[in-house]
Amino acid sequence: MKLIDPASTVKASGHYSPGVLSHGTLYISGQLPNDPETDALPDGIEAQTQACLDKIDAVLHAAGLTRDNVVQCRAFISDSSLWDPVNRVYAEFFGSHKPARIIVPTCDLRPGLLVEIEAVAEAE
Repeated sequence: MKLIDPASTVKASGHYSPGVLSHGTLYISGQLPNDPETDALPDGIEAQTQACLDKIDAVLHAAGLTRDNVVQCRAFISDSSLWDPVNRVYAEFFGSHKPARIIVPTCDLRPGLLVEIEAVAEAE
């Protein structure tokens, strides 16, 4: 097992690693859209979604992988009305690559937080 921690772009706010590479699979912890230095949140769901995906990209690159290695994503959104804008940003990010995905509406994200995204990628 190898812990993946791209400290320059992703800062874990709790007791966890941004990524764990185990037996050819990279597990990427739920990425929040907050700025790693200031903790500020981008305005709007599109910007928050992009920030989460950019952090996923950073973990992938730190593990020597790309978006094309992603096999599954889980997105947690603060309201079901956010599904369409999250889907648009997600589709633009992945392009023709279509990993398995679920978007889960939940009301228990911290104040101001609209989205959190986790991913699983294949390394072999």
